[in-house]
Amino acid sequence: MSRWDSREDTTRPLSDSTRREPGRVGGANDQERESEVRTLEVSRSEPRTRYQDRGRTYMLRASEIQTMTDIGTFRALAAKDVEAFLYGGDTTRMEADLGNLRRQRLILERDVPQRENAPRRLVALTKEGRHLLVARKTVQKGQVLYHGFTKPREADHDADIYKLYQRGLEKVGRHGGKNIRVILDSELKRILYRDLARAGEQGQGETKSAVAEHHGLRVVRDTIPVPDLRIEYETADGEPARLDMELATEHYRFRNIARKALAGFSIYARSQDAQNLRRVLDQREITAEILNL
Repeated sequence: MSRWDSREDTTRPLSDSTRREPGRVGGANDQERESEVRTLEVSRSEPRTRYQDRGRTYMLRASEIQTMTDIGTFRALAAKDVEAFLYGGDTTRMEADLGNLRRQRLILERDVPQRENAPRRLVALTKEGRHLLVARKTVQKGQVLYHGFTKPREADHDADIYKLYQRGLEKVGRHGGKNIRVILDSELKRILYRDLARAGEQGQGETKSAVAEHHGLRVVRDTIPVPDLRIEYETADGEPARLDMELATEHYRFRNIARKALAGFSIYARSQDAQNLRRVLDQREITAEILNL
């Protein structure tokens, strides 16, 4: 593909025996899962397994399937973060897996220009890669997978959501979180706007507040702020829970960051942006914590 594009679909329900959570390998106990969130301990000599989909045959390791799953869940990932979070800093093993996925046309790569640094290497699923994951039912029930790239600036922001997710996992882990589902802003907006339209057609009173509350959101200054990332999970007691997270950038206007803060989201920012955002909120007497990504 020579152009940037983005598409989105919803996967079918999964069988319990084949579900996977982003950054995790199924079938592990709680202690093992904690370490596997950040590193896939897969032997370099692990043989590849044969998979067939729509008349094509693919040879893949478990680590390659997990990498594809995380890429598709977050639309795009930075190769640097794939190396850090999925391969424990093992560049050789990551490059071997990504090379195999590229040759089989299961992933795409793009270099996104950076203002002050070298171009950032991003990876995304191809349409074939996404279809293979759906056919194999390798993701958590209801998890949306994406393929293709968005516009360069949006893809760059998407890639940072993965680091935001890793920070969120630290909080979720303290509650014994399991059965994790990732919801990005585009999916949540689609569901929210659909329900607002349906409620409006039915002539319901206080439509906006009722719909917002149904989705665990708030009306702030006549709008319903939506987080960049929602992590849904079950606590150790089996209770449903969620964590709403926002990645604020230097491009945020005061109005936007204030609404996100008043909505109760956990707000993170790159270290170079965080100090300025904190100062802006303090000047307007908005109480909110801006955490470093």
